[in-house]
Amino acid sequence: MLVQNKNFTTIWHDDESDKVKIIDQRLIPFELKIVELNTVEEVCYAIKEMQVRGAPLIGVTAAYGMYIAAKENSDFIYLKNASEKIYSTRPTAVNLEWALNKILNNIDNVKKDDLPNKILYLANQIREDDINNCKNIGEHGYKLIKNIYEKNKKPVNILTHCNAGWLAAVDWGTALAPIYVAHKKNIPMHIWVDETRPRNQGFSLTSWELLNENIPNSLIVDNVGGHLMQHKLIDICITGTDRTASNGDVCNKIGTYLKALAAYDNNIPFYVSAPISSIDFNIKNGILDIPIEERDGEEVSHIVGMDENNQRTKIKIVPDGSKCVNYAFDVTPAKYITKFITEKGIIDPNFPSINKLKN
Repeated sequence: MLVQNKNFTTIWHDDESDKVKIIDQRLIPFELKIVELNTVEEVCYAIKEMQVRGAPLIGVTAAYGMYIAAKENSDFIYLKNASEKIYSTRPTAVNLEWALNKILNNIDNVKKDDLPNKILYLANQIREDDINNCKNIGEHGYKLIKNIYEKNKKPVNILTHCNAGWLAAVDWGTALAPIYVAHKKNIPMHIWVDETRPRNQGFSLTSWELLNENIPNSLIVDNVGGHLMQHKLIDICITGTDRTASNGDVCNKIGTYLKALAAYDNNIPFYVSAPISSIDFNIKNGILDIPIEERDGEEVSHIVGMDENNQRTKIKIVPDGSKCVNYAFDVTPAKYITKFITEKGIIDPNFPSINKLKN
């Protein structure tokens, strides 16, 4: 996708320098900084501290992390330990475990000296597959937006939550992929962008992406969505997912559940862009079985922005002694989801439809 009219992806392997490079997303929208990942520790830091974030991108980063581990030591025990260390960084997004398992399951019979090259090949393949899958999600989801436009003959108003654009994947994104495809096919749209507290990933990331693509958008605080729905100012909601249970329950950024409830009450379609890699076929009930990450309370008690001197700064916004609880995700029951947009097409949020995607 575009940054100041130049094409970027979120992560890549530079063949010339043999370095894995990422965009440090903590600094967006104020600074675009490219960072090298040189050690397993740096990979773990990047995922844990959200230099990279978004379920698909976390998975791709983990795959490259295994390549970096193999360069450090290609002994299988070392690689297994490295995978466990990487997995422990973010427990909710299933893509992390999926990518690590894909690497480990495909190197059993590889000679030790050949392991780095084999893992790099696999990581590059996972990266390319993610780009293609997100593009396919975009093509399928575009049809939903097109149908609304053809029916109403006016710009389509879309609500999204958190950031599920190209910054959450390698390119295109998940929830924003249909928007990008629709934009390239000249469908007029307006996007309502939730702030998505506590890290403000709507304000800082989604709006930045849309502005770089010249897509009209308005920023709103998290609690405005219901009001907009009541007043017929939203035609469709599209979000991403960090882990989807086999029964159709969706675990996504905290606040998604409340948006789904409001959409359901106002008869507004609520779609979830769900790459197959984000589906946990082993979990039957998302509410009971998906682990919910609880992050540092400082993300709630402090906010990061630019001061009057154009310096990035962190400001405390709560009283001294306050205890801040920071659940990063919630689970939306399948009954509140209209359909899933996957790379293989649009499906119902239930076990029979989801189970068909297994193979």
